[in-house]
Amino acid sequence: FRRAHTLTVLFILTCALGYVTLLEETPQDTAYNTKRGIVASILVFLCFGVTQAKDGPFSRPHPAYWRFWLCVSVVYELFLIFILFQTVQDGRQFMKYIDPHLGVPLPERDYGGNCLIYDPGNATDPFHNVWDKLDGFVPAHFFGWYLKTLMIRDWWMCMIISVMFEFLEYSLEHQLPNFSECWWDHWIMDVILCNGLGIYCGMKTLSWLSLKTYKWQGLWNIPTYKGKMKRIVFQFTPYSWVKFEWKPASSLRRWLAVCGIIFVFLLAELNTFYLKFVLWMPPEHYLVLLRLVFFVNVGGVAMREIYDFMDDPKFHKKLGQQAWLVAAITATEFLIVVKYDPYTLTLSLPFYITQCWILGIILVLTWTAWRFFIRDITLRYKEIRRQKQEHKYEKDKCLSNGDGHSSILDEQNGNKLRERKL
Repeated sequence: FRRAHTLTVLFILTCALGYVTLLEETPQDTAYNTKRGIVASILVFLCFGVTQAKDGPFSRPHPAYWRFWLCVSVVYELFLIFILFQTVQDGRQFMKYIDPHLGVPLPERDYGGNCLIYDPGNATDPFHNVWDKLDGFVPAHFFGWYLKTLMIRDWWMCMIISVMFEFLEYSLEHQLPNFSECWWDHWIMDVILCNGLGIYCGMKTLSWLSLKTYKWQGLWNIPTYKGKMKRIVFQFTPYSWVKFEWKPASSLRRWLAVCGIIFVFLLAELNTFYLKFVLWMPPEHYLVLLRLVFFVNVGGVAMREIYDFMDDPKFHKKLGQQAWLVAAITATEFLIVVKYDPYTLTLSLPFYITQCWILGIILVLTWTAWRFFIRDITLRYKEIRRQKQEHKYEKDKCLSNGDGHSSILDEQNGNKLRERKL
């Protein structure tokens, strides 16, 4: 039935597209016809994928919604591969086919400079530095971290990613002027206010979802209109709830998996800034926003697939398809950045930044070796030593009462005598 339904939908869509093409006279514009043909091809592929692709772990609001984003992931990955195989000039000019205003070099905005919170030299507005930093990215930071918290479902991991990204901005501000911010912009506005408040609201939402009763009733079985409207709203909440317990220190496998998740998150965050830098896209362009919306939808599915694979590897024997696509997309974006502007990426880090990162890596490796290798060896040695001491104590306790015979042997002999009498 599903295949027949798919063929029917594809047939209707193909006929509709062909009918529209026949009705209008084909314009003699190669660029316009190319874009129209590409869009029609993508629509047909999305229609096929929405009805035929494999279902993911989420079923609300509808499995077709998540199949749609899976197909969008494939289309986006193919687009990135196409951009990767172009020359730098052709790739940047190709963006003009999407938006004629693109393909023009744009200056990066520097958020550093004057870092005085209260500027006495400006009598009309002494807090002008603070107001200047309050742009559209402040609510974007808040909602972004609210949604990331819903994806990760762990306070510690969210805070680690938030703080580490600020350290990355400190480390890479010599490459991108956009990373140059005031200290209070880094730690007060970003980490505490925007990111921290978003994480707090996200954790409160997770707490509410974990306490909610998941008992569903059909829409037409609800007698009141108020109940029907409430049921429609709850259709956009999860069908059931799974609490994420990452437990990174429980095993080496989980520790490496959590480190990999944090690394991919940070790389995807950096790709946001570096992609718009190398492809000449302004920060407020709708393509940047669409990419963030895309990652919000596919990231939640990928995190659930990763957690299922880690938590129950016997049932989930391989990593989910959306998780693989997200990893491939992140890697391809990074390859585009490397190809389009290798000079910026190869700018050497300041010496003190290099020292800090080397020290941090050494500390992480040292803790990993101690927690999963040295500590286990030490615990096993202590356990063996304790068992030997207990065995020796029992042996000494079981020594004879002075004539060299063991009390245990006497008891055994007594048992044998009783058996003979019986």
